Amino acid sequence: MVFTELKLKGAYLIEPERLVDERGFFARTWCEGEFEAHGLNAKLVQCSISFNKKRGTLRGMHYQVAPHQEVKLVRCTMGAIYDVMIDLRESSATFKQWLAVELTAENRRMLYIPEGFAHGFQTLADNTEVFYQMSEFYYPESARGVRWDDATFGIRLPLEIRSISEKDLSYQDFKE
Repeated sequence: MVFTELKLKGAYLIEPERLVDERGFFARTWCEGEFEAHGLNAKLVQCSISFNKKRGTLRGMHYQVAPHQEVKLVRCTMGAIYDVMIDLRESSATFKQWLAVELTAENRRMLYIPEGFAHGFQTLADNTEVFYQMSEFYYPESARGVRWDDATFGIRLPLEIRSISEKDLSYQDFKE
């Protein structure tokens, strides 16, 4: 796997290294040893999928607070997404900055989203599926969110929003 650290400290774009032959290719998408060698949290306790019917669907921006902060490893397994993360770590040099990467079934890229980051995505195609691996179990009492359109962050989405949950619409303005 090829690990590329992004401008938000601790966040990585991970691309599989393909071993190609006449049958197609083989590639590893997870290796505890490689993650640990890059100083990344290699603990995985839960995996989930999100299926989204409509292009323009927005999910996020979600995170969990201590003591249940989580790392997410996100990959698009069908369709395409504009994947967004926000650094919410007050001690970070990139506090309140955001970054987006296009993840598609074809490019097979993954995003490593560290603890203390909010995460969300907008679908770029109908019938899009996203696969998540998490370092912590889901605890409703620790679940939080920020609005994708909060002026504090200035996130720009590529498409008009066609579907969003009431919960994601209900988040208050970000407060430090």
